[in-house]
Amino acid sequence: MHAQIVSNEVLSESEVVSKTSDTVESPTDSVSSLARFAASSGARLTGDSFGAADGRSGKHISRPKCLLAESMQNGDGVGPVVALDEHCCKLLVVTLGITDVVERTGLTVSVWGSSDQKEWGSQPLLTFRQRQYCGVYSVLLNLAQHTGIRYLRVQWNMNRWGRGERTPLFGFQVFLEESGARVSGSAVA
Repeated sequence: MHAQIVSNEVLSESEVVSKTSDTVESPTDSVSSLARFAASSGARLTGDSFGAADGRSGKHISRPKCLLAESMQNGDGVGPVVALDEHCCKLLVVTLGITDVVERTGLTVSVWGSSDQKEWGSQPLLTFRQRQYCGVYSVLLNLAQHTGIRYLRVQWNMNRWGRGERTPLFGFQVFLEESGARVSGSAVA
């Protein structure tokens, strides 16, 4: 199996997109089309935050943050280190979007946290259960329980089964957003 190893340097969102994908529309896009779709709940964009649809709410929810830009991978690997910034100590929704898959193969994605970019712990903060099909899968991550975490990175493992020499191949991406970012201000009574 081939592994993609990325250095431990902290990357901005635009650098994550340009280093991990050549299929994203533009390196200046901070999140992929799937992340933009997930965030489009009817709320209008104001500056760097999502505001309520009626514009009267003072509460702002930050944009989705790309942990791994959409890319095609054919083996186990580790994504770039991404700084949490304003997402520290919050309840987050981590979303795995799988766009391409080879049959009889499986993908397991985990998210690891660090306070110093050197020690990543002995267990991941969360692990998506093994997936074999295209789709969008979301899991909650409560960083209020992990107050020291300042950096995240994605790690993935692939396997195959059945007869023949199939090389696992998955097209996927991972992003996170603050819990409640998809709820429109007008939907809340």
